[in-house]
Amino acid sequence: MGDFPALTALILAGGQSSRMGRDKALLSFQGLSFLENTCLIAQDCAVQVSVITPWPERYELIIPQYCRIIKEPLPTRGPLLAFALALTFVSTDWVLLLPCDLPLLTPPIIQEWSRLLATVPENAMALVPRCGNRWEPLCAFYHRRCLESLQTYIQQGGTAFQKWLNVAVVEELIIDNSEILFNCNTPEDLEIIINSPDINRKKT
Repeated sequence: MGDFPALTALILAGGQSSRMGRDKALLSFQGLSFLENTCLIAQDCAVQVSVITPWPERYELIIPQYCRIIKEPLPTRGPLLAFALALTFVSTDWVLLLPCDLPLLTPPIIQEWSRLLATVPENAMALVPRCGNRWEPLCAFYHRRCLESLQTYIQQGGTAFQKWLNVAVVEELIIDNSEILFNCNTPEDLEIIINSPDINRKKT
């Protein structure tokens, strides 16, 4: 893969989609479900793609065959614990964590970001974008060595990505265009995505 490090992509599909009112992973965009679209993008950048979900039977027929499903226990306890579980299955040094609903993300953008991993200091556990004073942990790179820190934090009762990242050694991923991180949480968000000419040109 040239100057790209070997990556495992972990895709979160365990949210309740309460603001959307229906399962975000199954929403259709340009002929594909959000989840399938994210899997295909991840496949172009990663040696292994896994979907973390408590509902494997809901998604097993729509995700590409090469994707592995990691079953998260119910009731779900949030993305941080799902990530910690999935990280125990990872064999590459670096992991790309993604939600299933980032329709503006493309393989070239991820490949551009992944080139920066070679510059991350040895002691840093992650390369994560920020928005204002908050991390954007669900579209970020994590080194496998973060697992011990993560498990310790969870054993102490922690469940929040923000608090864990604030005590971990983290490099900021500088993103020129924060719109790339636009995700669909509500029906209004979906309308914006569907009706934007810039977005619809993205894949042509």
